Amino acid sequence: MGKQIVTVLGSTGAQGGGVVRALLDQQDWRVRAVTRNSRSQAALRLAELGCEIAEADLNTPATLFEALQGSYGLFAVTNFWDRVTRIGEFEQGKNLVHAAKEAGIQHFIWSTLPDYQALSGGKFTVPHFTGKARVDTEVKTAGFRHHTFVEAPFYFQNFLTLHAPRKTPDGRELWRYPADKDKCRFPCGDIEELGKIVAAALNQPEKAGNGQYLALASDYVCWQDLVDILNAQGHKLDYERVCAEEYDGFFPSAREFRHMMAFWEENHYFGPDGTHKIALANGLMENRLTRFADWANTHMPPG
Repeated sequence: MGKQIVTVLGSTGAQGGGVVRALLDQQDWRVRAVTRNSRSQAALRLAELGCEIAEADLNTPATLFEALQGSYGLFAVTNFWDRVTRIGEFEQGKNLVHAAKEAGIQHFIWSTLPDYQALSGGKFTVPHFTGKARVDTEVKTAGFRHHTFVEAPFYFQNFLTLHAPRKTPDGRELWRYPADKDKCRFPCGDIEELGKIVAAALNQPEKAGNGQYLALASDYVCWQDLVDILNAQGHKLDYERVCAEEYDGFFPSAREFRHMMAFWEENHYFGPDGTHKIALANGLMENRLTRFADWANTHMPPG
């Protein structure tokens, strides 16, 4: 019997790309990488690595069935920040579940996040978490042979883009957030390594394919921890707490990020059973995850 197919959505993105590479490294599965444009340079590179390439668009449900047909497993992810998204994440996720069921998917792996709005009784509004969380019920009730939920932490890679320290005129670096630098605690991880968790879940469905939630986290830190780690590596980094009104003007979705960090000050990032989710994921993997200090030493050199 030949290798079974695992289809990966978002294959040219941060989460899906890591899943593709983990599955290819493992060599236990045929990998079908789904992209909106099979002729893009990113898609062509995946083909060179050995992926089968399929075209589909989450905004167009009719394209999904053909891309999923014949697959054993599916890694499903949506992108709240995608500029071409025409329907909400809940609608995208619901369409994915229906298409996957119709296509005969046996193991559905959904990249989700906790519903901070529900967990906080409406105190905090974080739509890019809530939209994903609302799909969970659709997955649970669809009747897949196996289903797994994976949850991503605050990516290390965020510190190279939107959350990179800002240079100051005197040559130092500065993080400016509305959160308490010691009380605001959150999990971090190399998003590339989410693929290790997905691969482990596919290979161990008896342990991870019955509705388990698996969370990626190599570090659980506060902002001051990160400042201390980077300064020990030669950075000159400071942290400044700013008021809510000022932070909300930093960028269009700043208010949502402020609510997110405020939730972290009072709750576990992954919800009330967050520690259990992390332990479940770690228990499936043989290799340790990359710690922030090691990652930063390579990817965030001082200067």
